[in-house]
Amino acid sequence: MAESLIIDASASKAEKYEQLIPQIKALVTGEENMVANMANVSAALRSVFGFFWVGFYIVEGEQLVLGPFQGPIACTRIPKGRGVCGQAWEKEETQLVLDVDAFPGHIACSSASKSEVVVPVISGGKAIAVLDVDSDKLNDFDETDKKYLELLMKEVF
Repeated sequence: MAESLIIDASASKAEKYEQLIPQIKALVTGEENMVANMANVSAALRSVFGFFWVGFYIVEGEQLVLGPFQGPIACTRIPKGRGVCGQAWEKEETQLVLDVDAFPGHIACSSASKSEVVVPVISGGKAIAVLDVDSDKLNDFDETDKKYLELLMKEVF
């Protein structure tokens, strides 16, 4: 099992994702427990990119329930369709939000969060969880993050 990630600090954001994704795949290969894998994915993403908050919400009935994460304390339950996470789950589409205060119905788990990207985790043809990544900076995410985080979720889950 890997004890550290090998990422070129001078690499572009896209290059960092390209270096990171195979390492995460290797890290979770052979581990059947989804929660354990979510924990390692969260830790790896935060370690490499220094995100303010990164973690998962897991579908449980008609709510998302807080799963493994890295960062400050968070909302525990989010109803389907509510906020950025609830919309990503309901629509089964990535939500890229440059300014969370401009997102209708945004749920402010932390007033320090300024931008967000949420990627649904699809398994068996339906969303089983969402990956939620928050920044304490406006406009901190872009199509590069969307592309590679979607790829990561497809590769890992």
